[in-house]
Amino acid sequence: MMRSLKHTLALILFFTTTTQAQNYQRTPLGAKVQAGSTDVEIQFFDPSTVRVLKSPAGKTFKKESLSVIKKPQATKLAISRKADILSLKSNSLTVNVDLKSGAIAYSSPAGQALLAEKEEGASFVPFDDAGSQAYTVTQSFRLDKDEAIYGLGQQQRGKLSLRGAKINMVQGNTDDFVPFLVSTRGYGLFWDNYSPTLFEDKEENTSFKSDIGDCIDYYFMLGGSLDGSIARMRSLTGQAPMFPLWTFGFWQSKERYKTQDELVGVVRKYRELGVPLDGIIQDWQYWGNNYQWNAMEFLNPDFYDPKKMISDIHQMNARMAISIWASFGPKTKQYRELEKINALYNFSTWPESGVEKWPPNKDYPSGVRVYDPFNPAAREIYWKYLNKGIFSLGMDAWWMDSTEPDNFDNKPSHTYLGSYQKVRNAFPLMSVGGVYDNQRAVSSDKRVFILTRSAFAGQQRYGANTWSGDVNSSWQTLRNQIPAGLNFSLSAIPYWNSDIGGFFAGSYNQTWNDGSGPQNPAFRELYVRWLQFAAFTPMMRSHGTDVPREIYQFGKKGEPIYDAIEKSIHLRYSLLPYIYSAAWDITSSQSTMMRALVMDFNDKKVINMNHEYMFGKSILVAPVVNAQYTPETLVKSTAETGWNKNANSSSKAVPVNFTEPKSTTVYLPRGTAWYDFWTNEKIAGGQEIEKRTTIDEIPLYIKAGSILPTGPQVQFATEKKWDHLEIRVYPGANGEFSLYEDENDNYNYEKGAFSTILFKWDDKGKTLTIGARKGSFPGMLATRRFTIVYMGNDRKVSREVTYDGKMRKVSL
Repeated sequence: MMRSLKHTLALILFFTTTTQAQNYQRTPLGAKVQAGSTDVEIQFFDPSTVRVLKSPAGKTFKKESLSVIKKPQATKLAISRKADILSLKSNSLTVNVDLKSGAIAYSSPAGQALLAEKEEGASFVPFDDAGSQAYTVTQSFRLDKDEAIYGLGQQQRGKLSLRGAKINMVQGNTDDFVPFLVSTRGYGLFWDNYSPTLFEDKEENTSFKSDIGDCIDYYFMLGGSLDGSIARMRSLTGQAPMFPLWTFGFWQSKERYKTQDELVGVVRKYRELGVPLDGIIQDWQYWGNNYQWNAMEFLNPDFYDPKKMISDIHQMNARMAISIWASFGPKTKQYRELEKINALYNFSTWPESGVEKWPPNKDYPSGVRVYDPFNPAAREIYWKYLNKGIFSLGMDAWWMDSTEPDNFDNKPSHTYLGSYQKVRNAFPLMSVGGVYDNQRAVSSDKRVFILTRSAFAGQQRYGANTWSGDVNSSWQTLRNQIPAGLNFSLSAIPYWNSDIGGFFAGSYNQTWNDGSGPQNPAFRELYVRWLQFAAFTPMMRSHGTDVPREIYQFGKKGEPIYDAIEKSIHLRYSLLPYIYSAAWDITSSQSTMMRALVMDFNDKKVINMNHEYMFGKSILVAPVVNAQYTPETLVKSTAETGWNKNANSSSKAVPVNFTEPKSTTVYLPRGTAWYDFWTNEKIAGGQEIEKRTTIDEIPLYIKAGSILPTGPQVQFATEKKWDHLEIRVYPGANGEFSLYEDENDNYNYEKGAFSTILFKWDDKGKTLTIGARKGSFPGMLATRRFTIVYMGNDRKVSREVTYDGKMRKVSL
């Protein structure tokens, strides 16, 4: 009897041990776990980054990420088990897996809880996706009630914080979704799924629910800060290359210049007026009618000599971008070639009619179809015609419109990778990437620059600057742009901009398309304030429909609106050494140019600060986002404004006095002192102040300890060498700044052809050290002058020094 009992106990122990041992297995990257009906795999990509894959038990799949390009690194792990918890520990991160439920919790090596999945938080609902087995996949997490989260791309919600948000993530004209978020607890989370996804943050849980997936697939990364988490995401999905210096100048555009002579004439007019300009953009229909949509040839007879047009622009030291789309008309060569390889979708897109009158006449369908950028052969065809028809003429940059793309009837369609619905959110990544990769393959003389309407995770590696789409022209829309741009930047994609003045502005005209809007005081005020905001975004670009935006449409020199526009453009150019160096900080150190205040200040009041931000790491920008001179509700020609389309912009019939001073409130974050950029008044942080404003200035503040380089007055970005820069030192704290220079527009910097000069300020010793120059490049200045200006409001000191690349100390 005793022997039988011992034998039974031994068998129980054997089977229990065997079951426990089989419940998980170690893998080269981590471990696989079978938890009930779910298979879980944990893969360490590096000590701080973990990939999690979950699927129904026994279901095999193979998924190659479209966003992630990093290969897993060998990571030293300690794996142990205690009861039902399997622990995987690197030197940076601990991952605990509940072997019963499959729920995962993340913590620091010291045991600080970071994020935890909700128990039973994973679900798989099977269905047939166009003949393939697929699932609707959901994963829920538990967030700490006090943490703040940001990112998920660009939303027109008018709010920075994502807490309490419910967002249906489907790419659209004015909403760009990047399923990556960052937390004030120091981690980032990337949900690697390309189908429409519902994000919801509720009190009991935070979840991602995607319409279609083979599995749950996400990455957890510990960065230690918002900047650190963004750096980890770029390490995973690709680094941002340098843009040409000229792209940081001022851009003029509209919907649309209708002739070659009109386009060239705009550049010529700016040069005659002495107003800086670097980029001009040609919008659609240079290809002719809608049946030739996006032919990538100048078939419109009003563009009679495109090579000369581009040459004329270049001779005036400007550059040109041109509109290209992800769709083709039925009479184009591309359409015929793409149709042969089944690389055209069958849903309705823009334009819907072959007749160019508005509204669309659907009795004459355009037949335009979107191409399949997921197909490598289709991307090659796209570039073949773009290269031959336009790039070979000397075109400088691309405006890739409708990269969501427009999908009016939501018909099911197939791509090279399966159903369109399964991959639709990644469409911009693939279409933009196709142009970038192909241009890089044929040329290294011009850096790729792409302006595009949509984005997805990883797109920062493709030389793209995303704009916020065809937004309306209103004060509320302007207010929305700031948190939209900040959340986009917090999604690890650092380059963003918006249409200055808003795209749809026809309601400011007396009749819809008469072009009288620039004389309307309501539009004038909104445009100026939007332009002042845009001067502190990664791209300063004027664009819109119905209302022309060129500076000379707003009057002439000596008038307040004209002068305010010109002043902002000149200010932008004076800051190019600062901006270009900030761009290098992005490329070399994974930084961010347009920075939510929460990135730099431990101050609870900035956690959800929607209308202020840092531009680079020194300049606090507080755009004026409320009307001060005109009503926010649209007013046309009334007795109140006295505006009429025949009135001269300086006419006394217009009673709006744009020279009258106004005021606005600004919050200055705690932890530092601040200097008013305009008056140099020093103000303690941690307080809200009333700031006097004028139509030509918005509140700008420089953080104590900043070193701010300013450049010469120029008509275009590369007109003058930076042989005499002013270096402003703002005392009150130690600080440093690295000045970056290269050849401005090629890829030699990737081979080390660039230089940096590190400036360090010792606040106690009142000494600026100009470090020895590091690196070199062809055409680099051997010697130069710096005018060092001490910006303390206790005294004024200015020193001019000659610098030959060797270290110098300047006492102030």
